[in-house]
Amino acid sequence: MGDYAHLHDLVDDLTTRGLRRHVRAIEPRGPSRGRLQDGRVVDVFCSNDYLGLAQHPEVRAAWKGGGTGSARLIAGDRFAHHALEDALSEWMGRPTTVLSTGWHANLAVLGAVLQRGDTTTSDRLVHASLIDGLRLSRAARTVLPHGSTNIPENTRLHVTEGLFSMDGDQVDLTATERACRAAGAWLLVDEAHAIGCLGPQGRGAAAEAGVEPDFVVGTLGKALGAFGAFVTGPPVLRELLLSRGRAFIFTTGLPVPACRAATVALQLATDDRRRALSQAADRLRKGLRGLGLRPDGEAHIVPVVLGPRTMAVAQGLLERGVYVAGIRPPTVPAGTERLRISVSAAHTNAQIDRLVSVLGDVLAQESRIEA
Repeated sequence: MGDYAHLHDLVDDLTTRGLRRHVRAIEPRGPSRGRLQDGRVVDVFCSNDYLGLAQHPEVRAAWKGGGTGSARLIAGDRFAHHALEDALSEWMGRPTTVLSTGWHANLAVLGAVLQRGDTTTSDRLVHASLIDGLRLSRAARTVLPHGSTNIPENTRLHVTEGLFSMDGDQVDLTATERACRAAGAWLLVDEAHAIGCLGPQGRGAAAEAGVEPDFVVGTLGKALGAFGAFVTGPPVLRELLLSRGRAFIFTTGLPVPACRAATVALQLATDDRRRALSQAADRLRKGLRGLGLRPDGEAHIVPVVLGPRTMAVAQGLLERGVYVAGIRPPTVPAGTERLRISVSAAHTNAQIDRLVSVLGDVLAQESRIEA
């Protein structure tokens, strides 16, 4: 056995800086509640199950079948993959390829379309999977300020998101597309947190803005309540993904049950659910403003920046039966620690009002302690 003292030192350093992380097991009790290991049942406001489909009876019933046992290019390609890709292609209006996770999707598409010598730009706040994909592509990368459309001429690709996961905001995709075309650049939009929720038929923030990016990445495990991801683009993209997308070529295919669940979820992702989601987000923001808070974001991701007291407030909420994730460095910069409140179409008015009331009580208690 080796000497792991250095690794223990790394853990101790994380603990000292308050950055050591832990997982918390939670058993779903319906679409917006869960039971913790100690038996407590809590309202869940930190899931990405935005449309409340993960526990839908029809989606759960679709989880039948087995694993694929191989990469899709070997013996892991299934009829269920093609049925899901056909449904997604019809929905998105362009050829679509299914991959195993959102991380795989971003690594695959960026590795497929970029090569050494290409130049790229990306929004400063894009997801870690996009950053890693750009690094692994070996293309030169320039990081732009959040929302910037200052895309240099002859840039090969610009990367941004439809709805940013930690700030809950959107950039001006119309201006971004215009800047890309002027620079001769392709546009990739990661719609992980917008797909199913925003735009006509839930096709994302780009569709809502009337923009057609060259490449769109979407997930199946958030609003659609299943698992996996997809990439949409021109027909030639499919050929490149199969031959140059390393995260597609060398990864076991998405399990059949996940494909079936996502196919069913597509039919359940209705305008009624999207309206319910929007109304729930509006109700929450109004309640938070009533507490004197200034929630960030524009849609169903509602960040409340509280700074260093964030984790104590999150713990106080949990003790009162409301589960909201506290977000801290390195996910967000020091000093901008926040509660990341995720709204679901399944949340009731009573749950939202209770969250606001409990948060008010916890903040008042924290203020008394600080005084």
